[in-house]
Amino acid sequence: ATTHTQARFVLPPAIGALSREYPQVGVQLQSLPDNDVLPHLAKGHADIAIVSSVGTAPSGGHAVPLYRWRRVVVVPKGHALAAAGRAPSLDELAAHPIISYHSSSQPESSLRRAFTERGLEPTVAMTAHDADLIKTYVRTGLGVGILAEMAVSAVADSDLVALPAPAVLPECTAWAVVPKERVLRRYAFDLLRHVAPQLDRHDLQRVLDGHQASEWPTPPSWVALSQAITN
Repeated sequence: ATTHTQARFVLPPAIGALSREYPQVGVQLQSLPDNDVLPHLAKGHADIAIVSSVGTAPSGGHAVPLYRWRRVVVVPKGHALAAAGRAPSLDELAAHPIISYHSSSQPESSLRRAFTERGLEPTVAMTAHDADLIKTYVRTGLGVGILAEMAVSAVADSDLVALPAPAVLPECTAWAVVPKERVLRRYAFDLLRHVAPQLDRHDLQRVLDGHQASEWPTPPSWVALSQAITN
């Protein structure tokens, strides 16, 4: 169980590799709104959840850090922010209608908190769970998109301009969450390793079995991880 962004932009290479290694294994991928992923896992409807958070690790089981990622600001070519050619400030963003994930409308959203702490109240033109929808409506001129860097491709989205988000917006971490009572098969461990090659399968097994403390390696940035996957 995971979000649209992970399912659409992160997991395809990992699931493809898993299918080649274990052709007899089928994967049931459940793409859900952010707030529904962990409850879905807690109900026993999934073996693994992949979610993102700012700061603390998510609850609900063993949380394994996979990689770190940042947000980007996406606008059409010719937009005023594109002409500046740099990361916009929060004040500059607040001057434009914003399109972002549905979770950004929640009170606990780190994006909303960043604006609030600066005394700003941005105009939210639209929210969506689907990053492709956000980009679609950015193309119509409805507003400025704020979304995960994984969701923007220099090739597929060459008609858009992606700018770094303001530095004040915190870095996020993608986590795999496994219920403490869950026993994973080897192919499940290999799926996680395809997403995060820095993980050791034996360490994962010992932590999940309760034989080792969860001292995970520092997760790579998405930029470093995607370069490693490409190469």
